[in-house]
Amino acid sequence: MIEYNVKSEHAAEFIHDGEIRSTLQYAIEHKNDKALIEEILAKAELGKGISHREAAVLIEVEDKEIEARMYSIARRLKEQIYGNRIVMFAPLYLSNHCVNGCVYCPYHAQNRTIPRRKLTQEEIRREVIALQDMGHKRLALETGEHPKLSPIEYVLESIDTIYSIHHKNGAIRRVNVNIAATTVENYTRLKDAGIGTYILFEETYDRETYEKLHPTGPKSDWAYHTEAMDRAMLGGIDDVGVGALFGLSNYRYDVVGILMHAEHLEARFGVGPHTISVPRIRPADDIDPKDFPNAVTDEVFRRIVAVLRLAVPYTGMIVSTRESQRSRELVLDVGVSQLSGGSKTSVGGYAEGIEDAEESAQFDISDNRTLDEIVGWLLNLGYIPSFCTACYREGRTGDRFMSLAKRGLIGNCCAPNALMTLAEYLEDYASPMVKVEGAKMIERLTQVIPSAKVREITERNLRAIAEGKRDFRF
Repeated sequence: MIEYNVKSEHAAEFIHDGEIRSTLQYAIEHKNDKALIEEILAKAELGKGISHREAAVLIEVEDKEIEARMYSIARRLKEQIYGNRIVMFAPLYLSNHCVNGCVYCPYHAQNRTIPRRKLTQEEIRREVIALQDMGHKRLALETGEHPKLSPIEYVLESIDTIYSIHHKNGAIRRVNVNIAATTVENYTRLKDAGIGTYILFEETYDRETYEKLHPTGPKSDWAYHTEAMDRAMLGGIDDVGVGALFGLSNYRYDVVGILMHAEHLEARFGVGPHTISVPRIRPADDIDPKDFPNAVTDEVFRRIVAVLRLAVPYTGMIVSTRESQRSRELVLDVGVSQLSGGSKTSVGGYAEGIEDAEESAQFDISDNRTLDEIVGWLLNLGYIPSFCTACYREGRTGDRFMSLAKRGLIGNCCAPNALMTLAEYLEDYASPMVKVEGAKMIERLTQVIPSAKVREITERNLRAIAEGKRDFRF
């Protein structure tokens, strides 16, 4: 009989179906236990996190007053650790060739209607220049799983190409990678190539549902897929990002699964996930979300984000352009710290003249605004759009980053870095109105940097940025 073991190297033991189902039952039985809920909220307020079982209880709470308190605590925790900064990024799709049979993704091998594309290195160069011309500094590299057409060597070559391109004042300073589960050796090669975070979504933690959704291909191996983060850590990648595709299965099961995965990484390696992503299923080429009966409403989506923030307050939380402006505003308010902007989910979607690019999209985008429009929107909401990549390049990764984040100290570096990278964006890429609003924010927030020394250095660097110099960081 399989037993739950948070430190185990075996997926079936650290993502233990019996423990998850027992947790969900416990949550239902205690959703009206006010004394327990008060205890959980008091623990959450300390900023040290709550367990997957405690989080499951909060997911079930129906009292609107308690729900409002959950949101208030989540908002406060996010501000204590990450301030009002929102990190910006964009996905870059290299190829949509795929050997898997995932029934929710139009890249599945049986799809004969979607145009198949794989970017050449020259096309990648054009895509990166287009992204740099928007103002992006951080990319999430995406590709379908195809051992022959998109092998690890192609990914590594593409990363080298991306980092080599400097156009005007543009430079991609961090490449995060979202590719299929692979070997310890290949993760070491990715680490040596200079990637930032390795990202892989579990899709759903429910093994039975997972296997139905992945009937063919390498991804059908639930255990190998679920143990990928362990192999990445063993390969030297200490920043990993987890997530589930909400709408595929019972969202309660997947919230608990995400948190058990985080607890496992913390228990085995001493470092939890650097990021948690919370995508929802979207329409795409031959995919209709109506075929999946577990859709998550905006209200439930907001609660999921808040509870994840309470449970793992140190982690970055990512919401993409899958979400509309309205739904992104709802979750920004309760814990999200990273957003994509000006995104394309097609292979070759950024540069002009790449044939069939628009028809090769992985999913439809809900927020079609430009990066500049999103930057202006964030400024109007009171957030600092940040293009910072300093922690990765200063070696503040893994346990070094987590130590600062958990003690609420990462903001000592992040706040001035955010202001300086925003200043770069305003000088090089912003529309006149955004430039004015951004300059007001920088002026106001520079004056309240707590350390006089840091404030002095920041002000000096801001003057240098206005004179044309770039890439200052703490």
